[in-house]
Amino acid sequence: MAKETFTDNKRVKDLIRLMADNDLTEIELVEDKAKIRLKRDLTPDSGGTASATAPPSAIRPVATSGSPAAAAAAQDENLVPVKSPMVGTFYSAANPESDPYVKVGAPVEKDTVVCIIEAMKVFNEIRAETTGAIVKILVQNGQAVEFNQPLFLVKPE
Repeated sequence: MAKETFTDNKRVKDLIRLMADNDLTEIELVEDKAKIRLKRDLTPDSGGTASATAPPSAIRPVATSGSPAAAAAAQDENLVPVKSPMVGTFYSAANPESDPYVKVGAPVEKDTVVCIIEAMKVFNEIRAETTGAIVKILVQNGQAVEFNQPLFLVKPE
């Protein structure tokens, strides 16, 4: 009889997403003889990444709910999402002392920088790519984001 293990990338990604969605710094899952522990280091040099601290072992999948950001984007069909073009860490400002690039209500043009996504120690400016006003910010500063995840909702002009 085949067993699912923590080497299944989708399973580990689901746990990491659960951590990010609920702003958790550590999660441990134990079922039968299987155990996995994920811990996110929030020091400035770490980029808020999560890492597995237990060896792969057999486990059954756990049901997780959908992302709140995806649910919000689905409810606001007339709004245009600004999506992450990559996996990384979301930063709302250039540095901790700076004001955020945009706030709710801020007007944006196609070339307006709305945030930075850090991936592999490279900071990538993300542009609005639409004209309008920021209606919702769907992620928190320092949160891990996935490819194509909605970051902002813009009311188009």
